[in-house]
Amino acid sequence: MHSRHAIGEEDFTRASARLLLGEVVAVPTDTVYGLGVALMVTGTTQALFGTKKRPRSVAVPVMVADLAHALGLCQEDARSALRAVGEVFWPGALTLVVARDASCTFDLGGDPSTVGIRVPALPALRELCRRVGPLGVTSANLHGGTPCTTPGELRAVFGEELAILDGGECAGAVSSVIDLTQAEPRVLREGAVSLEMVLDALGRG
Repeated sequence: MHSRHAIGEEDFTRASARLLLGEVVAVPTDTVYGLGVALMVTGTTQALFGTKKRPRSVAVPVMVADLAHALGLCQEDARSALRAVGEVFWPGALTLVVARDASCTFDLGGDPSTVGIRVPALPALRELCRRVGPLGVTSANLHGGTPCTTPGELRAVFGEELAILDGGECAGAVSSVIDLTQAEPRVLREGAVSLEMVLDALGRG
């Protein structure tokens, strides 16, 4: 559940500009606030790991505007499964881990052969992705801490200098993370979408 805080054109323009300068920007999502960077800008994930104090072994998921963008990031033989599941659950609180296409050279940490992708349910975040390209977004908290759900909490944790795209309160259920890289899909993080639901979408329920 998130409050419908109106985000104006000026807000989008300012957030887009800061992302394209390589800055970390706090962005609203359909779950909790995220710390986002524009992946088209080199070196931004370095800043993200630093801000969050997150170990590089934990990969950053990628938010994209739509299913077509998602399909472009994964290997050809992974696309049919991604499409089958994405058509059912996206936009939504589900991150799918798939084999990464060679053209997807983003530095995300973790395993460089895979990529975790999500088309978020929040229209404002998809709009931001349309403007600046794929975003690396991780929950807005110091690594191991509780994610922030309001701009006030963001300032308390990260200080006044962090740029925030204010979407009001964001306090949705945590997203599911499901790995599709093996023969059998597996849950990496329990959330809104269950493994059974994903298997159904794949015609294997």
